[in-house]
Amino acid sequence: MVVANFTSEQAVLNEVARQDRNRRAIRIWLACVLLALFALVLVGGATRLTNSGLSITEWQPIHGVIPPLNAQEWQEEFDLYKRIPQFEQLNKDMTVDEFKGIFWWEWAHRLLARTIGVIFGLPLLFFVLTGRVERKLWLPLGGIFVLGGLQGAIGWWMVSSGLEARTDVSQYRLATHLITACLIFAACMWFMRALSPHSNDPAPARYSAKLAGLIAVMALFQIYLGALVAGLDAGLSYNTWPLMDGAVVPGGLFAQSPGWINFFENPKTVQYVHRLGAYALFTVVAINMIISLRAAAQTTHARRSVVLFVLVLIQAILGISTLLLQVPLHLALAHQAGALIVFGFAVANWRGFYGEYPHQTVIAVAK
Repeated sequence: MVVANFTSEQAVLNEVARQDRNRRAIRIWLACVLLALFALVLVGGATRLTNSGLSITEWQPIHGVIPPLNAQEWQEEFDLYKRIPQFEQLNKDMTVDEFKGIFWWEWAHRLLARTIGVIFGLPLLFFVLTGRVERKLWLPLGGIFVLGGLQGAIGWWMVSSGLEARTDVSQYRLATHLITACLIFAACMWFMRALSPHSNDPAPARYSAKLAGLIAVMALFQIYLGALVAGLDAGLSYNTWPLMDGAVVPGGLFAQSPGWINFFENPKTVQYVHRLGAYALFTVVAINMIISLRAAAQTTHARRSVVLFVLVLIQAILGISTLLLQVPLHLALAHQAGALIVFGFAVANWRGFYGEYPHQTVIAVAK
């Protein structure tokens, strides 16, 4: 921490205003990054739901920005796609024009990912070089940038799993890719909230912050389970609710051996666990709201608990509707968007219990 001495009240006010302007600029930048990440996750979801993720069979971080520009280049790209099992087993009658339909989803997803690297990296460099970022934030913000680069490698690692023996990507790698994106999203949200003014309202209960952290972790775990559901196309079966396969606890949950593998590779078990995770999250969020309203109904924390409950309720309705209607694209994307909104708000709510980061400079008036 730096102690700065000023000889006048006006100098003190100017320094406070400068620090606040810098934090406001960083918050705006992080908010833009969050919006771009939100769009990236939705485009990634659409890429998965339209089975477009294997349409580009090479990883070209620089050259890959330029799509095919003429008929010959389109044919060359299509010929590469013809070599993989997805074409041979599922799309053997596909034409070049039909191939373009799946190509553009994957290309847009990769282009948006590259764009976010620029949106994050260049402003960060500017803020650091001009002294607008406090030193204690250099390492964590730099770490987010590095994690973003690693995410690109994870994305290719995921795609490569479907190029040789499978007709789709590994659900394990898909879940890893999505969770890494969510961690980047959470980190940006965390620091944006840390640099924001906070209310001085006391926590409704001594364990409120821990409960908020639990909710954020549960929301992230629910997204992980959702990724497994998507990777196994588990939402396309057992499209009834509240019963599943005609029972509260359906049979066949441990049909595969060894037993633990059912939690990752048995579509029935994966969907059932995802349902249980949703019930658990809904229950904990409802309890959190009740505790907050009873203990401190007029506080910011209590109001946020109500908003969080409403978001989870809407997300539950979207999830049930998506299941009953057998995963239509628009509802499935709305459900994925809702998951990220719930998770982002849960992280922001959690961070809200710890107050704004202390300013790097402590201001003292020299006598």
